[in-house]
Amino acid sequence: MATTIFGIPNCDTMKKARRFLDERGIEYSFHDYKKAGIDRAHLERWADAAGYERVINRAGTTFRKLPEADKAGLDRDKAISLMLDNPSMIKRPVLETDGTITVGFSPETYAALFDKA
Repeated sequence: MATTIFGIPNCDTMKKARRFLDERGIEYSFHDYKKAGIDRAHLERWADAAGYERVINRAGTTFRKLPEADKAGLDRDKAISLMLDNPSMIKRPVLETDGTITVGFSPETYAALFDKA
């Protein structure tokens, strides 16, 4: 099962998610989208799987500092464009494993994916 976790290394939630995977010996690749970027195809796939509302982090500083005009009339395409321009606006982490996309981290959700008897 190929697993990739997307995010930025210094995020506390990312650290928790990576610790969860490390403690269980789950092999994964890490994609730092602030350094390596992210493409439209990934964002579209995530938005289709989880909903753009879940993928964009409205609570973060980057989103809150946007001009009101950029936040107004937010829809899927506008959200994707904003996230392409500002990867910090993507909720962290995004986990792709075995055809499943999971946005955000909770031990319970990750356990359901990986702790199979």
